Amino acid sequence: MPDAVPSSASVSARMSRQGSRDTVPEVAVRKLLHAAGLRYRVNVPVPGMPRRTIDIAFGRAKIAVFMDGCFWHGCPQHATHPKANAEWWRTKLDKNMARDRETSEHLIAAGWTVLRFWEHESPEIVAQEIAVARQAAAQKP
Repeated sequence: MPDAVPSSASVSARMSRQGSRDTVPEVAVRKLLHAAGLRYRVNVPVPGMPRRTIDIAFGRAKIAVFMDGCFWHGCPQHATHPKANAEWWRTKLDKNMARDRETSEHLIAAGWTVLRFWEHESPEIVAQEIAVARQAAAQKP
């Protein structure tokens, strides 16, 4: 991917502060899961894939949960397309989505259940869906 020149100093500063873990939606879901008595690990390395992590993992049950940001992961409802450095950003965001697919396929092939949620989804509904998947995994022989 070619190097991009920041469109402005303020854009550069804002992007450098963008968090990749412990986001507000992720923390909200984790609090609900914990309150429901579910225990999990956070930012777990994806087995066999360096530099990739699972946001919320239930290791024994092999459930991987990802809380994807709308901009960074290409939400069909809320994704935006920057005008400055448009080609660079399109390439960058397309690579992010391809990496997400590759990671999910890798985990599924290894026997994991992969759950992906968008940052705009209700934390209560997300936590409920995760709890249902966790319960289903616990009932497997």
